[in-house]
Amino acid sequence: MCATPKRKIPRAPSPHDLAPHDYEILAEFRYLLMRFAAFSEQAAHAAGLAPRQHQALLAIKGYPRGAEATIGDLAERLGIRHHSTVGLVDRLVSRGYLVRRADLHDRRRTLLALTASGEQALAGLSTAHRRELRRVAPLLKAVLGRLGPEELHDRI
Repeated sequence: MCATPKRKIPRAPSPHDLAPHDYEILAEFRYLLMRFAAFSEQAAHAAGLAPRQHQALLAIKGYPRGAEATIGDLAERLGIRHHSTVGLVDRLVSRGYLVRRADLHDRRRTLLALTASGEQALAGLSTAHRRELRRVAPLLKAVLGRLGPEELHDRI
């Protein structure tokens, strides 16, 4: 008989497992993410879109190459329920930013694609977001660089 090796059961973390600089890093990282999210929301509003509409256009356009996003895929990417996604897609279709069509191989699936208007709106927002990411990238890299190798900071 072969004995199975014992698996190490992780212990619950203690407040003593984290140093003050760990909290500083986490707080700074969260702050930078919050600032980027606020920038993104403001940029979407300035472009005449709700932030969730912008996120939907980006998720569809940025779906992995060779694949077309479905309503279910979009719901998963946005972290919202299927019925909420249907309403979001309806609004984007009515504004002329999206088209939907039945999948020829599986009629139960609805495929989503950006229209020329959707492409144009997304391109403008994406250019602004890329510029903002380039501005914030050094700050993010500095914060992430402070983590150091995992084996030095993982005390759990």
